[in-house]
Amino acid sequence: MNKTQTSTNHANKLAIKMATALIIGLIAGTSFIFLRENLISSGNSDTWTMINNLLFQDITNKEASNAIGIFYIVGQLFINSLQLVIVPMVFTSITLAMCNISDTKKLGRISYKTILGFLGTSLFALILAGIFGLTANKLGLFNVSIDNIASSEGSIASNPLLVFVQAIPNNITSVFGENGRVLSIVFLASVTGICINSLGDEILVLKKLLQDINKIITTFLTFVITKFGPIAIFVLITRTFAIYGVDHLKPALAYVGTATIALLIFLSFGYALFIYFTTGLNPMIFVKKISKVALFGFSTSSSAATLPLNTKTVVEELGVSEEIASFTLPLGMTINMNGTAIMQVIAAIFIASSSGYDVTVGNILIISLLALISSIGTPAAPGAGAIILFTVLTGMGYQNDAAVLAYSLILAINRPIEMLVTSLNVVGDAATCVYVSKSENNLNEEIYNG
Repeated sequence: MNKTQTSTNHANKLAIKMATALIIGLIAGTSFIFLRENLISSGNSDTWTMINNLLFQDITNKEASNAIGIFYIVGQLFINSLQLVIVPMVFTSITLAMCNISDTKKLGRISYKTILGFLGTSLFALILAGIFGLTANKLGLFNVSIDNIASSEGSIASNPLLVFVQAIPNNITSVFGENGRVLSIVFLASVTGICINSLGDEILVLKKLLQDINKIITTFLTFVITKFGPIAIFVLITRTFAIYGVDHLKPALAYVGTATIALLIFLSFGYALFIYFTTGLNPMIFVKKISKVALFGFSTSSSAATLPLNTKTVVEELGVSEEIASFTLPLGMTINMNGTAIMQVIAAIFIASSSGYDVTVGNILIISLLALISSIGTPAAPGAGAIILFTVLTGMGYQNDAAVLAYSLILAINRPIEMLVTSLNVVGDAATCVYVSKSENNLNEEIYNG
């Protein structure tokens, strides 16, 4: 058995383990929802509080000083271990990729094709979201009562175009000190790699150091993902479903249902069609191999946490060259947010309709444009999409009391949607990666078809 076959077998086993963990987590989480509702309705809320404090409670909350939160701790340890290496991984991989591209015209082509691929998938995602949102609104599905939802404490909106200004940092230490400045890391890594490339043999020690760091990161991530990934998925899924009560979900079934159907359709068919029409490859192979990345993104709800597994999958199983993967995926993690854009369009239409604003085709076009711009600046972190949604609402002028209440509802129940959104975002990055690699004639189709 050769190395490629061995790698494929390990990947298949990991995918099966992850899928199994997801199913068990869904069953366990749903069971805890029913247990919670039964205990509360029968007057045994103290029992549920005890269970919640033992297993699910976020121990960072002020009122949780005596809680244990076993599931919360395990989930956070796993996510933290992945986020720990985001900055060094993105920096070293992109820098080394730039070092190895001697043809500056090729670098320009890769950048152009990457952005073109992102915009292409985003355009179709926004069209789908607009159709679903308008249809649901015309059917009256978004005319729901939200009077019982508590108002939001407020969110700070900022101009989404700031993401471009902040791409070039004025303080290098601030960029490496947090995970939210990925676009700045991409810029610094690209500049560093191009400079090392230009200097050639004059810069050997730094290049070797970056290669060694990158190998250490790869080894660490492989161990964490293969050994603890399935356990983490079970813990994260179970906790997510267990902490939501039925009362929080009832008022927004229309939004949740519409968004879920639109997201699933694009996830199941949108990227497959994109692969077929842009590369001519068998899209079902892509769907099969990328499924574990989608599951992983669903469970972690973080594009950043999913980046290591996504990189490993597109290189080792889909045949994408490392130089393209190391450039396209980190960039996509920051600016390619198809799922986020779909969610924001449908959510904005839901909020407008339920709070008395007219919803027209013209309004939807403006909402889609704002969603596209704001999704570019959405951090690759859990829950960020719903927070950035406030930018879209502000831009549209949806700010009356009913709109604030509807927005609060989105914040309260959007976690399951955010999980599905992340799946779309990371799969979209991988699909664009395959397209760019194929267009550059360096996609290993033997690995892809294997």
